[in-house]
Amino acid sequence: MSELLQTPLHDLHLELGAKMVPFAGYAMPVQYPQGLIAEHRHCRSAAALFDVSHMGQLRLVGAGAAAALETLVPVDLLELEAGRQRYAVFTNAAGGILDDLMVTRPAPQDAAQGFGDLFLVVNAGCKDADVRHLNTHIGHRCHVQAMPERALLALQGPAAAGALTRLAPGVGTLVFMTGGLFEIAGLPCFVTRSGYTGEDGFEISVPAEGAVALAQALLALPGVAPAGLGARDTLRLEAGLCLYGHDIDEHTSPVEAGLAWAIQKARRPGGARAGGYPGAAVVERHLAGGAPTKRVGLIALERVPVREGAPLVDTRGHKLGRVTSGTIAPTVDRPIAMGYLLTEHAQPQGEVLAEVRGRRVPMRVSPMPFTPHRYHRG
Repeated sequence: MSELLQTPLHDLHLELGAKMVPFAGYAMPVQYPQGLIAEHRHCRSAAALFDVSHMGQLRLVGAGAAAALETLVPVDLLELEAGRQRYAVFTNAAGGILDDLMVTRPAPQDAAQGFGDLFLVVNAGCKDADVRHLNTHIGHRCHVQAMPERALLALQGPAAAGALTRLAPGVGTLVFMTGGLFEIAGLPCFVTRSGYTGEDGFEISVPAEGAVALAQALLALPGVAPAGLGARDTLRLEAGLCLYGHDIDEHTSPVEAGLAWAIQKARRPGGARAGGYPGAAVVERHLAGGAPTKRVGLIALERVPVREGAPLVDTRGHKLGRVTSGTIAPTVDRPIAMGYLLTEHAQPQGEVLAEVRGRRVPMRVSPMPFTPHRYHRG
């Protein structure tokens, strides 16, 4: 653990009794003394505070940043309005996903305060490769600047807005997938109304030297409690959200992953700026109905946890796919999973078998999310 990187909140996690584990090169809290299930349920009923400072924060600076980034993602960024955010994926030449990320276009006054013409949040395990990827392909068109001087906190749950507006009343004007610069506890914070739990909530970029003070101020508010990576994983799985390196990777296309919704009309065949990103021909073929596999939700028909890597087969043992994430979900109180099936076997309510420790567990293809999203859309 001593060789791992630490977030600015490391000592606070220890004070709070967190169990620390290695994750993406960092020592991170997997749970606190109250335990994963209690943290999960607290997020669904009140407000949970997560340290996500291991994620990569980047800014792209330059008038051509949006057009440049469009050459690497199948997402409409030229028409992204100031103060709004979009989900995106970096694709490779085979149409696979190199990483998924959040892209926000700060308002001009916020951009002038150091958040760039585009503000990106990328996955911890991919951030160094992402910076190289951006510099290699569009570094001549805009400045790519990592922001290690900032920490990132996520406040999630139905009580999150009420709690955060005690410290910064203005954040109540935000709706899902919007963001802006606010002063919170005397600190300049870039806040987006977004998250990774399926609940209403916020992600807060804060100067690293002020992260502990902000976290303590948030934890002092009624209804707010800390939560670790364990609960973050069960929450996002119930919400049907992908984890990079597990549910999506360089071998899965956005269409196979069920992320076609993130490809706006302008970037699809016949659109104003169709193609022009790595792997566009493959992705467009998949959009036209050519995807060989599909990400699906699965519910076990027996109370047996089905974990990542479990093969999915038919009654004759023919392999149909594999599980990529699985847990016993605290909110729905049953074993759930996500995985990939051959497209012809991915029909809702269809049944397959998961091979778990020498036995076959029946599973039913289920719509996602497993528990309803509760984003604040205004």
